[in-house]
Amino acid sequence: MSETERINEINISQEMRNSFLDYAMSVIVSRALPDVRDGLKPVHRRIIYTLHELGMTSDKPYRKSANVVGNVLASYHPHGDTAVYDTMVRMAQDFSYRYMLVDGHGNFGSVDGDSAAAMRYTEARMTKISQELLRDIQKETIDFGPNYDGRLEEPLVLPARFPNLLVNGTSGIAVGMATNIPPHNLGEVIDGLLAMIQNPDITVDELMEIIKGPDFPTAGLILGREGIKKAYRTGRGSIKLQAKTRIEEASNGKMRIVVEELPYQVNKAKLVEKIAELVRDKKLDGITDLRDESDREGMRVIIELRRDVNPRVLLNNLYKHTAMQTSFGVNMLALVDGKPLVLNLQQVLHHYLRHQVEVIRRRTQFDLRKAEERAHILEGLRTALDHIDKVIALIRGSQTGQEAKDGLMEKFGLSEIQAQAILDMRLQRLTGLEREKIDSEYDELQKTITKLKAILASEKRIYGVVRKELAEVKKKYGDERRTRIMIDAEELSDEDLIPEDEVSILLTHRGYIKRTSLSTYRAQRRGGRGVSGMGTRDDDFVQHLFVTSSHNYLLFFTNKGKVYRMKAYEIPELSRQARGTAIINLIQIDQGEYIETVIPVKDFTSDSFLFFGTKHGIVKKTSLEEFENIRRNGLFAINLREGDELIGVKLTDGDQEIMMGTRLGMSIRFPEKDVRYMGRTATGVKGIALGDQDEVVGMDIVQPDKEVMVVTSKGYGKRTPISEYRTQSRGGKGIKTQNITKRKGPVVALRIVSPEEDLMIVTTSGVIIRTNVSGISKMGRYAQGVKLISLKDDGEVATVARVATEEEEEEVTEED
Repeated sequence: MSETERINEINISQEMRNSFLDYAMSVIVSRALPDVRDGLKPVHRRIIYTLHELGMTSDKPYRKSANVVGNVLASYHPHGDTAVYDTMVRMAQDFSYRYMLVDGHGNFGSVDGDSAAAMRYTEARMTKISQELLRDIQKETIDFGPNYDGRLEEPLVLPARFPNLLVNGTSGIAVGMATNIPPHNLGEVIDGLLAMIQNPDITVDELMEIIKGPDFPTAGLILGREGIKKAYRTGRGSIKLQAKTRIEEASNGKMRIVVEELPYQVNKAKLVEKIAELVRDKKLDGITDLRDESDREGMRVIIELRRDVNPRVLLNNLYKHTAMQTSFGVNMLALVDGKPLVLNLQQVLHHYLRHQVEVIRRRTQFDLRKAEERAHILEGLRTALDHIDKVIALIRGSQTGQEAKDGLMEKFGLSEIQAQAILDMRLQRLTGLEREKIDSEYDELQKTITKLKAILASEKRIYGVVRKELAEVKKKYGDERRTRIMIDAEELSDEDLIPEDEVSILLTHRGYIKRTSLSTYRAQRRGGRGVSGMGTRDDDFVQHLFVTSSHNYLLFFTNKGKVYRMKAYEIPELSRQARGTAIINLIQIDQGEYIETVIPVKDFTSDSFLFFGTKHGIVKKTSLEEFENIRRNGLFAINLREGDELIGVKLTDGDQEIMMGTRLGMSIRFPEKDVRYMGRTATGVKGIALGDQDEVVGMDIVQPDKEVMVVTSKGYGKRTPISEYRTQSRGGKGIKTQNITKRKGPVVALRIVSPEEDLMIVTTSGVIIRTNVSGISKMGRYAQGVKLISLKDDGEVATVARVATEEEEEEVTEED
């Protein structure tokens, strides 16, 4: 044949198209995409199978990583050693895999982006859970195919006794397509599978009640559920991730932000470098120090702030400009019967269950075949023992083994396998005891065969085995969820996600707040010991305690006249003993600003009012409906004049009586109707005429059955019946409530109280005492009071607050 006759003319365009398609399909099927059944790409599967072949199980010593990589390359994976080793390193990183499949010994990299040591230095073996991927592989549960050169066979899929695709997730870029599946909590996914076995027609929405969302190895926060819903319903979606942070007060009095957990796949070292770069370029202002204090105990990045900086505002800027807030693009693309498909949550679980049913069926068929083969041999041995003398005579009379075998088969109707087993039988099997063992083994095998046949005859029984074995895996390897799912500010209207319950809200004097379910407090009769409602520091106490619905609004009024609004369910729910979350973590209050009053509100109706009182004696009444729309960063509730401060806000029905007390011992009681309705931006009108150097120290609503409590700066106090204070017109100087002397000091607090209440008296030197109102003497308006607290030389009473008693914290469930 000539050279020209060997040349085939082809269309280059068609050849390029065909060749590229072959290449693309090879990348898609053989390299980049996971199988929906075991959640593994070929390289992961080959590494795990090689570890299995080498006997490197979790109970064996570690062996060099180079040994594993070399065997993978030589036997199954004809690609570069770097690709194999890098894959094995990721499988051993606790910040990359939710449940690690390789147990690494040595330097396997860090969350700071440090690379692993060379493979000649590190060692590895299988983890216990990775052995579950291979369980029963020797029982013909899966198909094998030839390796790249046809010398060996490799598994085309692993039995995968847990749903690895969702549990550990995966990512990969093929040609023209990509996959990105987040990791999940093993217990939640198995619970979803058990629910699907119970109800094969279960919907995605029903599954989402069990599988809450991804669960990342680095924990962190997921903001909102909309991205999760879309991803689970369609197979594609974007999930917003955020670092877990805490705002705390340093020993020098400055505030600082502590980063405790990062979003998945965020490099900590690069994050710290980025923050430093933003500070250097003046894009972030207010950071005085930045350091990484992470250690073996956990992550801790400290961001020190200037005194005049609002930590919440700065934190929002960090979320905006750095990887402290990122998005995870979900694309649940996997191979189903060799074809790439985008799957929703229900479809992923369905295909996995279908695989497990096939694994159990093939394992049962294997066990049945082995049991029947053994039973067949035992039947032959029993026959031989029944005719032992004839069998021995036949064997002794035979010239060769083949002649003896043929004789046994012909005379006793045995198969070739049975005849060979008789010939191989040792003489000790002729004893009576051995005969009993054979009969006992045969009987057990018959039971096993019956059981295995029953399983194969019923799909319901196969699912029962799957259910039992999944539950065992969950019990053995299941753990608590790490990633918390938070309400996103943009999704606050989705209240259907949050059950409406009665909750108690507690706010301390130092600004720590928490929400507690009413079921936390067990019922107790008055006079019982009570239970601690909050774990507070020695210099702190619960100042505000009330019960409200989790769907109600909370209005927070500050001394600067601003109001902030949150839903009760936005307050973190914590245990009874927990200290609470700093309020500055939740609302953007400024430096020097503190919460004066908290008011729970269900509806912003026009027949309810907010009554304001200021330090300079100004009062204002505004309809509650004017506070229906409040921005996230708050708004001004009253227009304060220079130097004035808000000292109290009360929710009224417009028909109450108000009492105000001043520093120099004056007080006034007037009808609320004396104050006309005003808009939110108004300043207000005069509630009491103040003398020189005087200011208002308290405002409260008059209640006929209660008393007026007055406390002075030098620690003296008294309580006086409310009947001794006549009603006057608004705007007057009022009447005397306390004779002011140098020894007793000016008034620091006026409160309307009842005898069963407790008061907390706080001094300028930080001393706090708690006293019951009933223990304070009852005196007239002109009396100077009795000593409530002994003060040091320059100490004075700074503030007096009503505090909830432990019994009230307990009994609040009964009263409300």
